[in-house]
Amino acid sequence: MSGTPRRESSDRRVRRTRRAIRQALVDLILTKGYEAVTVTDLINRADVGRSTFYAHFTDKEEVLFSSLDELSDLLRLDPASRSDRLLSFTLPMFEHLHEQRRLARALLGRRGGTAVVARGEQIMAAVVRDELLAALPEGSPPPASLDMAVICVTGAFMALLRTWADGELVATPAEMDAAFRAVVLPGLETVLAVQRGRPM
Repeated sequence: MSGTPRRESSDRRVRRTRRAIRQALVDLILTKGYEAVTVTDLINRADVGRSTFYAHFTDKEEVLFSSLDELSDLLRLDPASRSDRLLSFTLPMFEHLHEQRRLARALLGRRGGTAVVARGEQIMAAVVRDELLAALPEGSPPPASLDMAVICVTGAFMALLRTWADGELVATPAEMDAAFRAVVLPGLETVLAVQRGRPM
């Protein structure tokens, strides 16, 4: 157990520094847009040294990706807590982004830039694909239309999130979730029903 308090203190310091840099990125995106942000801007806003910044991140893109990866962790629910609902991550995601409005607007709104959109869609597509595969009977091959279904669901969800983050839609998380599911689930159920009906 020797050295544990020092290690815990060091870990807290690391988390605090990384959090300050990520928060600086959110602030700067909202102020000037992601594309215009520089590493120097981040260092000045987070009030850290250049060597400290580079001890934690290689560039501004890595800061961005670390923020998006936190959202990815939220999407990938623990199997034990996963409900039987298809796309069970949607309501928790809407609720989280409602609580973290500034983060949502920075990462998903129009000022986020193409790198944010591309990374967000990549993360979302992987989660959607995993959910659809998990909904198939065990040992069943994926449907031929799986890739198209993933693209459709990902595109719809991301478009809805971006519009909501920018304040162009005013709705509660539950209302957003209900609207998304009402439009998307019937099509997904059709795709999955065809696959479920096939002989093994």
